[in-house]
Amino acid sequence: MIKISDAFKDRKAFIAFITVGDPDLASTERIVRAAVEGGADMIELGIPFSDPTAEGPVIMEADLRALEAGTTTDRVFVLTKKLRDDGIQVPLVYMTYANVIYHYGTERFAEEAARAGVQGVILPDVPYEEKEEFDMPFKKHGIDLISMIAPTSEQRIAMIAREARGFLYLVSSLGVTGTRDAITTDIGAMISLVRQASDIPCAVGFGIASPAQAEAMARVSDGAIVGSAIMRLIAKYGKDAAEPVREYVKSMADAVHAL
Repeated sequence: MIKISDAFKDRKAFIAFITVGDPDLASTERIVRAAVEGGADMIELGIPFSDPTAEGPVIMEADLRALEAGTTTDRVFVLTKKLRDDGIQVPLVYMTYANVIYHYGTERFAEEAARAGVQGVILPDVPYEEKEEFDMPFKKHGIDLISMIAPTSEQRIAMIAREARGFLYLVSSLGVTGTRDAITTDIGAMISLVRQASDIPCAVGFGIASPAQAEAMARVSDGAIVGSAIMRLIAKYGKDAAEPVREYVKSMADAVHAL
């Protein structure tokens, strides 16, 4: 059975985010395969939403393209199961928003996600204090609700870490997703607070775009998460994005795995 912890076994993890359905579902299938072949240890599959409040313009535009292409939650489940049935063995995690799950039905979403072969769900608009209504159905179906910690979490970090499952998503910078020239948050200090409460793996996301940034973040944590830089390649190359994504992911994964 595939577990999220598999991504962090024996080495640092490189985690790739890909919006499902941009530019279309067949392209997403090729792109996910390319990312895994390039060395991604886990894939975050973004379920598109019309108002993705945590996302910067790159992923927001990807969501809109995916929705215009006819991507639905049910089609995301079908694609995920196809990837699993065709041999994709890395952990898969959905990233989406509470309204998507409310609209679909929380229990039904959890059941279908488990059937599709997903190990976790990230909900950036659900704070720790309101997670229970999602956490219970997901846990029932063997899915981890991934908690996020931001630089502003401060006194809440240890509390969140104690109950976290799967891995902790450390937000490197305030604001929305997107590449940044420099990441100035003291990630080491955040992880030190986590380690006082838990030994759960910690991966850093938001703003990472270059191998040097990925290496720097993975050096002080258990892994690096990249989304906007990948989605920028997909926006540029469209249906021909698989090979550019493979090459980019390989450069990032090699930097992380070298640690």
